Amino acid sequence: MKIALMNIEPKIVNTALMQISQYHKEKGYQVEWYSALFHDSYDKIFCSSIFTFTKKPSWIYTDPRVSYGGTGFDNKIKLPKGIAKCNYDWSLYPKCDYSIIWFSRGCIRKCGFCVVPEKEGKIKPVIPKNLNPNGKHIKIMDNNFFANPKWISAIKQLQEWNQPCDFQGIDPRILTKEMCESLNSLRHFKQMKIAWDLPKQDLRSQLEKITKWIKPYKLMCYVLVGYNSTFQEDLMRVQFLHELGADPFVMKYNHRQDIDFLNHLARWSNRPVIRNSCTFEEYLLKKHYLDLPFDLMGCET
Repeated sequence: MKIALMNIEPKIVNTALMQISQYHKEKGYQVEWYSALFHDSYDKIFCSSIFTFTKKPSWIYTDPRVSYGGTGFDNKIKLPKGIAKCNYDWSLYPKCDYSIIWFSRGCIRKCGFCVVPEKEGKIKPVIPKNLNPNGKHIKIMDNNFFANPKWISAIKQLQEWNQPCDFQGIDPRILTKEMCESLNSLRHFKQMKIAWDLPKQDLRSQLEKITKWIKPYKLMCYVLVGYNSTFQEDLMRVQFLHELGADPFVMKYNHRQDIDFLNHLARWSNRPVIRNSCTFEEYLLKKHYLDLPFDLMGCET
């Protein structure tokens, strides 16, 4: 049997496709990346997508040989249990220099902007898959790493692997001194990533405590703007993080009328060279953008 994998998001290392590949190779089937030149020769075609905005070929919906899934298609479509148990076939991505690991799935939060609660449900520990034999660092993809009741054993496993770690999901609201010390016990690839998604969560005192345990320059904080927030609340969070010494990284929700302001805020915030050279007000003056719906002086941290 000849199996084809459709790579419609070539910049993404797709773990589902690696598991599909591993499953069928273990059965002795031929597995390769899809090519239109050999379209008629395939017995089965698999397509996985992470993003809803990725353009999908229309013919995949009518070709009976095609199986598709992933967040980009439908949150309810899951990998069959036999495939979900498989390790990753890292040979699909020979140039990839990192590993992808989950120690847990799901989350304790139910944020309205996030697909995780619907897709994965409540948080639960999972057994991590195999490391990339060519990997030089590890991306930990847990949505809320320290909400995992088995986070201590996960830290011990990372210590044993002894590779630089790149955490994608650390919830600052639940961080304790013990958790911060465990992070400090690891080597890190780039900064540790935390998030301050909603202004109603006043994290200022908590973040001040965290930066007593972790050096602030080691932290990058995602700041969701334009979602249940005002102009002042968006700017206040960014300015507070900047003054704290952490790196704010603006994530635009893009469903608010003041998108021009959010674009400017993102450009100023997300480029440390610019953010460290001038205030946001000075940046706006340079860009001749003065039509603000509020007084910048009212956004003190």
